[in-house]
Amino acid sequence: MFKTIADPADCGVRSVIWFLNAKNVDAAEIHSQLVEIYGENVMTVGMVRKWIRQFNDGRINVHDEARSGRPSVVNDGLVAKVNEKIRENRQFTENAL
Repeated sequence: MFKTIADPADCGVRSVIWFLNAKNVDAAEIHSQLVEIYGENVMTVGMVRKWIRQFNDGRINVHDEARSGRPSVVNDGLVAKVNEKIRENRQFTENAL
């Protein structure tokens, strides 16, 4: 039996896909191996196929690309304020925020 890896980094999973694809392992088998090690929620076989296509088209970067769009409003200051409010009143719930 294999040891499962909980909450893997996306780039790590993509590196495994890149490696197995280079060894000519088909998408269904790659997905099966990913599920075996990372669990059911790792990624769909469709996403595995998408990454294989990108690697076959010459992509070598396994990291997320920068995307344009609305910037995140979450920052360290906001996290600190939320934590402070939670500590002030342990009865707080997420709905109360």
